[in-house]
Amino acid sequence: QVQLGESGGGSVQAGGSLRLSCSASGYTFSRACMGWFRRAPGKEREGIAFIASTIGTRYSDSVKGRFTISRDNAKNTLYLEMNSLQPDDTAMYYCAATDQRQWVWASVCPSLEYDYWGQGTQVTVSS
Repeated sequence: QVQLGESGGGSVQAGGSLRLSCSASGYTFSRACMGWFRRAPGKEREGIAFIASTIGTRYSDSVKGRFTISRDNAKNTLYLEMNSLQPDDTAMYYCAATDQRQWVWASVCPSLEYDYWGQGTQVTVSS
């Protein structure tokens, strides 16, 4: 079964940067979409960044212009570069992937069901 594992979280002051990684086991990165989600205390889970099998990307308005999603198929790793971090970015961050294997445009990714999830990595941003 596919397994995902996040790393790179930590504590940083506002304005700082972090790079999250998501390593996949038994995964060829041929699935339709992969994405990063986050859940802050008392809030619902939010999809913030997506990358499609076509390599196109999509971002939520809350992180657009500050975060960058990318992947390295050879290393079976997904990345999230986070810049200009704000206290509102404090959350548990999860990577996820769809089970379906097909070529899709990135615009489709936010609407798909995600079948595989990592355990999460904590990001804390202080003022």
